[in-house]
Amino acid sequence: MQNNQRYLVTAALPYANNHLHIGHIAGAYLPPDIYVRYMRMKGEDVIFICGSDEHGTAIEMAAIQEGIQPREIIDRYHFSNKKAFEDLRIDFDIYSRTSNEVHHKTAQEFFLNLHEKGILFTKSEKQLYSEKEKRFLADRFVTGTCPNCGYENARGDECENCGSNLSPLELINPRSKITGDTPVVKESTHFHFPLDKYQEKLEEWLKSKNGWKQNVMNYIKGWMKTGLKERAITRDLEWGVKVPLEGYDGKVLYVWFDAPIGYISATKELFELRGDADGWKRYWLDNDTKLIHFIGKDNIVFHTIIFPAMLMAHGGFILPENVPANEFLNIGGQKQSKSRGTGILVKDIVAKFSADSVRYALAASLPENRDSEFSWEDLQARNNNELAAILGNFVNRTVVFAKNKFGNKIADRTESTPESEDLFRYVSSQAELTGKLIEEFRIKDALSEAMNVARAANKYFNDTEPWKLIKTDKEKCGSIINDCLRVCFSLAVIFRPFIPGASDKILGILGIDTASITWKDASNPAIPAGAELGENMILFPLIEDEEIKPAEKQKEEVTSSAEDKTEDGLITIDDFRKVQFKVAEVLECEKVENSRKLLKLRLKVGDKEKQIVSGISEYYKPEELIGRLIIVVDNLKPSKLMGIESHGMLLAAKSGKELKLVTVDGNIAPGAEVN
Repeated sequence: MQNNQRYLVTAALPYANNHLHIGHIAGAYLPPDIYVRYMRMKGEDVIFICGSDEHGTAIEMAAIQEGIQPREIIDRYHFSNKKAFEDLRIDFDIYSRTSNEVHHKTAQEFFLNLHEKGILFTKSEKQLYSEKEKRFLADRFVTGTCPNCGYENARGDECENCGSNLSPLELINPRSKITGDTPVVKESTHFHFPLDKYQEKLEEWLKSKNGWKQNVMNYIKGWMKTGLKERAITRDLEWGVKVPLEGYDGKVLYVWFDAPIGYISATKELFELRGDADGWKRYWLDNDTKLIHFIGKDNIVFHTIIFPAMLMAHGGFILPENVPANEFLNIGGQKQSKSRGTGILVKDIVAKFSADSVRYALAASLPENRDSEFSWEDLQARNNNELAAILGNFVNRTVVFAKNKFGNKIADRTESTPESEDLFRYVSSQAELTGKLIEEFRIKDALSEAMNVARAANKYFNDTEPWKLIKTDKEKCGSIINDCLRVCFSLAVIFRPFIPGASDKILGILGIDTASITWKDASNPAIPAGAELGENMILFPLIEDEEIKPAEKQKEEVTSSAEDKTEDGLITIDDFRKVQFKVAEVLECEKVENSRKLLKLRLKVGDKEKQIVSGISEYYKPEELIGRLIIVVDNLKPSKLMGIESHGMLLAAKSGKELKLVTVDGNIAPGAEVN
């Protein structure tokens, strides 16, 4: 690799018309943040560019409907989304906005370059026009009946009912969304970009690309197969980048012409802020730079066909090295949507759960090659069963042992064993593999391999049994604990791109300066023997069932609203008969590790045994329950609590802070039915 190699990483500019949801994060923002953090730890020259896309019909329409100026709409969501990124520790070099003067100027200069070269051409086309408003109506300003499915509230660009792409002129009985009046058809002149003339150049360029995702290439091939067509690049709107030519008042650049130019203008703004006004040229005009666009699949055409063609037409700019687009992260099988107001908003999820837990759960279920699913139970399980029970458990048990047995200091490492050498060879190879997978944009696999290091670390701790060795050979035990603390360092490095907050905490405990960390430290984790350890802490607090219940309740309410309801919430005798209540004897009972509330019970129900998990440890000690006859729901579908299967539910009565189990009067055989 050349010494002057640079990386220019962009994340899709989010539209400033609503709050971000976690589907956006999984699609276009968390993957590049992980990639950039890793590349910087490798010592690469990387800049990370993003900003708000603040033009277009949706923003002007929202402003009209609210009776405010577009500036108020974009300010509201620009700052909301900027904070959402900061809360999730997604760290751009600059988070700019396309309403900035530097962007308007850059986009206009780009347009004039193409115009002066004679590449653009004007063409008259029929459009809907509101006599009442004295304006042409852009697609989002029109609603009407879909010609394909008959849906009466189809938009001018798309029918949300059947998913058909439409144009305003295709709508039956079109009407203005602003006033409701019926528009007329008039001709309007617009500038067009001859995309069709760049198909051959684009195909030749794409042939040279290796390592692109198959889903991206398939999408591109579909567009190429049908043949590229010229595209209008101006619109009749008041809000947007004005066409910089006389005689074109009331016309602005089409948002998908000006938005990708926002990557260039944001880079200019970044270097102006750094006092190096021409610095942007090193990243956009120099072939030693690799340009990587992180996007969602709905933006593939703009970043792999339209924007590259624009760059070709302009001349001088580098073209994308890769466009690792992700698919959609769904909830309950349904796509998250800003326009429909569906999905889990970032501002809501970070108000309840740590950034590390959210980042980890999303990274573990990234829709890299196909749509994937997110659920609250998955977030809980990832946090409790992986972050807390594997990674957090190893760090905590190691630090606590060092504190208690070695005076809160890093023990000396006086000897090396074949087991410890095997461990560090494995850590080194896993660090290399994790990095390779990140560079290949296989973030989900990289995270899985990182967690395997924590699993191996726990196995080493268990196999060496330092709690026994401390009694017979403290010096050798010290070497083992030194090994474990060094692996804590390695884990902090390997997990740093994914969960930077937890990495900071681990390094803080070890007394290591976070600013000096490099990826090589994962394979060579040097820590000073005799140094005092910092304050230990719970890295990943457990997420209890109650914390995810509000979200589940909302889901149940949505489901129940679509079903028939019985009057006053009453059930029938047939409903009651579905539930099988039986007497059960408690054979064994123990607390669930890492949980404040859960007990695990082994029960005898008739001639079978079953296990249930219940949140009653605040009210009963395990030994108090053994031998008791209780009532359980015997035919409940199995569920998992803290990763432990539960095959039923016990009955209890609660009044205020008091809870009592429902038991039977007298002696009766376990398995007896309760009617």
